[in-house]
Order: sequence, then structure tokens, then C-alpha cells
Amino acid sequence: MQSINAGDTAFVMICTALVCMMTPALALFYGGLVKQRDVVSIMIQNFVCIGVVGLIWVFGGFSLAFGPTMFGGLIGDIRPYFGMYHIGIEPNPDLGPSVPFILVFAYQMMFAIITPALMTGAFVGRIKFGGYLFFVALWTIIIYLPAAHWIWGGGFLAQMGAVDFAGGIVIHTSAGFSALATARYLGKRRTEPGQSGSEPSSLPLVALGAGLLWFGWFGFNAGGAYAADALAAYAFTNTMLSGAIAMLVWMFWEWRETGRPSFSGVLVGAVAGLATITPASGYVEPIAALGIGATGATVCYYAKYVQRWLKIDDTLEVWRAHGVGGLTGALLIGVLASSAINGVSASTHQLGVQALAVVIVASYSWVITYVILKLIDLTGSLRVSEEVQESGLDQSLFGEQAFNLWNTSDKPKT
Repeated sequence: MQSINAGDTAFVMICTALVCMMTPALALFYGGLVKQRDVVSIMIQNFVCIGVVGLIWVFGGFSLAFGPTMFGGLIGDIRPYFGMYHIGIEPNPDLGPSVPFILVFAYQMMFAIITPALMTGAFVGRIKFGGYLFFVALWTIIIYLPAAHWIWGGGFLAQMGAVDFAGGIVIHTSAGFSALATARYLGKRRTEPGQSGSEPSSLPLVALGAGLLWFGWFGFNAGGAYAADALAAYAFTNTMLSGAIAMLVWMFWEWRETGRPSFSGVLVGAVAGLATITPASGYVEPIAALGIGATGATVCYYAKYVQRWLKIDDTLEVWRAHGVGGLTGALLIGVLASSAINGVSASTHQLGVQALAVVIVASYSWVITYVILKLIDLTGSLRVSEEVQESGLDQSLFGEQAFNLWNTSDKPKT
């Protein structure tokens, strides 16, 4: 058996826990941004991904993503690791050679869980819960697992030289473009007369979610080194710097355009910067991470004009922060990568390969998402009624409400 390094193992275990925390953190972040009547619905959509995707990961998911490549690099062999067969403590020479293989399984499972959860912010208040469960399961199997194999599992994009350190293409591009496709398919939200947009239910809740997301993002990016080494230190530092400068740059553009900054804008800007650095975190110098964060915040901020032109009701603008941010960071690898960090150099060839990978994953995600939605829609279990949209999903679908601070029935009688 290959040698297990205790320090590396402890480090990856902590990173795994941090990434696990990001899904509940996302629920808080999205829950604070939506209207009060839809807080419960979007939070349960996030949390339930832990169960649905977790089971898929055990029964074939990990094997399809990281099993021996088949069909010219299109998908992994489902047989080697189905039901966690052959997943034990002996390290894998290609995946975390100094940590137990079962820990690699757990770490990658957290990535698979949060990816479909990212999409929920795009179609707030418009999808039935039963239909959503089918959507998450089918999307994970048909879109996420192949995309993960193409780049991380030795598939055809990896064979061409495409790289993605922590998920800018595999996670953010796929989720971002699928979110946009879902929002377009479901159509615009129905609201009460005289209301428009989405009034945040709780900005402190958004701040808490954003802070926990940022905290978890250190594990999200640095853990990709699978060791407590210099590469992890670079990814860790780059994550901090990109998020910090993106926050300020987003605030600058918003202040310049509207005449004042907003707290929600500061938080969203930071998330956009974190999404942008994700694919490049393990390939660039820290000074380059500052440029990536600033560029990501700028591109994501002004992507709103593209979204307006498309006339797609992406409620929490998931495509802007994650789709646009992820693809921007992936492309910038070809411009700013340093071979001294992780063996990848900036070049015209690398830029071309990165662009091809982004186009393939974005296009595949968009088209197949439409197919999945159409299939679910044929069963009549996709869209909620206009009446439910107007009144909110929380009471209609779950019989619960997020906040009971003004419930007079709980007040003591005098």
C-alpha cells in the first residue's frame, strides 16, 4: 500500500468539511436574497441536494466521473466503483496519492452536491418540488458527471490539455448556463399587482451566507491540491485576493452607475470574484489573482446588459456570477498561468484549448438542460400554477414560513 501522509489527510478532511458547509451557506445566501414568501422553498431545494446527489455519487456517480475512461473519453466506466466497491483507504496514484482514496471520494462528492444547488437562484418560485427532485437527479447524471469526467477524470478535454483547478468549467460554467436555460424555459415570474423584482427577505442572512461561502471557498480551491503543500498555499492565497478585489471593483462600478453602493452588491461582487478565480487558483501567481478578480467583477457586473437583452428572468442572476465568472477565469488561465505554480503556461494554444472546453461544456449544458426540462414537463410536474407563484411557494408547497417574528398568536395575553 502506498504511504498515507497524516498531514495531507487532515488537510483534505478539513477542506472536505468546508466544501460540505458551502451548500447550507448557499441556502442562507439565496434565502436572504429572495422574497420572504419563497425563503423556505429555495433553502430546501439547496439542502435536498445533499441527499439526492449523495446517493447518486455512491451508486455510480463517482465511477462515471472518475472511473477508467470509455468511448473516447466521453464517460467513465460505471463498474469499478459502483456502490463504493474498490473505494478504500489505499491511495490512488492519480488522485490524492498521499491521502486515503475514500477521502477523495468524499471530497469530490461535496463538489457534485453544490453544483445543482447553484442553479436554484435562477428559477425562484416557479418549479414544483417533485419536478425539481427529478431535475436534480437527471441533471447530475447526464450533465455534471460527463463534464467532470471530461476534465477531471481523464476524458477527452483533459487529453486535449484543458485544465480547471477547482471547477470554473465543470461547476460554474455548467451550472451557470443550465440555470439560464432553466429560467428561460420556465418563463418570467408572476408577481402581485404593483410589485416587481425580488425584494430581499434579509440582508443579514445574505451576509452570513456570503461569509460562510467565502470561508468554505478556501477548502473548495486549496483542497484541489490534495496535499498541505505549496500548491495549496497558492490556491488559498489566490482565493482570498480575488474575492477581496472583486468586492471593491463591483462596488466601484455600482457606485459609479447608481450614485451609491449597496450591501448586496458588495456581497455578490465578492462571490463573483471567488467564482472567477476558482478554475485558475492553482495555476497563477497571487499578483495575477488580483487581475483575475478585478476582471471577473467587471465582466460579471456588465453582463447584466447581456441578460437584459436576452430578456431571461434569472432571479438571482446566477448566470452572471457563476456562468460568466467561471468561463472568464477559465479563459484567463491561458493568459496568466505560470508554469512555476503547477506546470501550465500561458500561451495561445492553452487559451484556445480553454475556450474550446468552455464552449463545449456551456453548449452541452444548455441543450441537455432543455431536453431534461422538456421530459419532466411532459409529466405535468414542472411548473407551479400562476396562483402559487403569486402567493409564494412556502405555504403552498410546504405549509411553512421562514420567519415568525410577527406571529401575534404567540404573544402572551394581558
